[in-house]
Amino acid sequence: MSDGRLGDRVAVVTGGGSGIGEAVCSRLAADGARVAVLDVAADAAELTAGLVDGIAVVADVADASAVEGALEEAERLLGPVDVWINNAGIAATENAARIADRVQRQLDEVAKGAVTTPLDALVRLPDEEWRRMLAVHLDGTFHGTRAAARSMSSRGAGAIVNIASICGLEGCVGHPHYSAAKAGILGFTRAVAKELIVQGIRVNAVAPGFVQTGSAALSDRQRAVISSRTPIGRHGRPDEVAATVAFLASDDASFFVGETVSPNGGLVTI
Repeated sequence: MSDGRLGDRVAVVTGGGSGIGEAVCSRLAADGARVAVLDVAADAAELTAGLVDGIAVVADVADASAVEGALEEAERLLGPVDVWINNAGIAATENAARIADRVQRQLDEVAKGAVTTPLDALVRLPDEEWRRMLAVHLDGTFHGTRAAARSMSSRGAGAIVNIASICGLEGCVGHPHYSAAKAGILGFTRAVAKELIVQGIRVNAVAPGFVQTGSAALSDRQRAVISSRTPIGRHGRPDEVAATVAFLASDDASFFVGETVSPNGGLVTI
């Protein structure tokens, strides 16, 4: 049900074809926005666009020129962009598979009171995985924010929301590249927020905890352990993260500048 608080504004959601991005598209549309679903996968973008009566735009956010072209396409079809959500990302799937046996051994050792198995995640992390992780998450956020700011600045208004993670707040053991990328997004958000607010553009970040999205980066046993350690006793839902994003995109968050809001069930408090 729409409360209309986004009042026919134009919103672009990167990585909108699945998971949290799909939920964000649905929530923004329900709140009255006209949504451009930007994704590297055309089929996924088109599926979500069909669900929210929006448009699909295909681009790899790691490619600056592709992002600029995606913005032009969205504005040609929907009008000037008012809201830009930098959500596109990739999971640390290869890395998770590489350390899976060691993670299981560590979980067994926890029950015995002493963890002695090294993960060796850092020393076995290939250069190409490090670079791709930062290219999609951090470079993608830079490309999207820059493109959106260029458009929004001429009108003196706009809202940009960057999706980070609790891994960027405290570091996730075994995933240094993902943690570094998400921490970089938080520092980037704080810096550009202070710069762009002078032009009427608000920039904030959302740092979710562990969310049930069907990612293969965690085993069922790891998920169970995380749920047991989370005070609320479960993983988050994509729609709960989407609600946070919709708030920051709306005028209800008019005094939020450079903030990090972290829906995480109490796992990390800041």
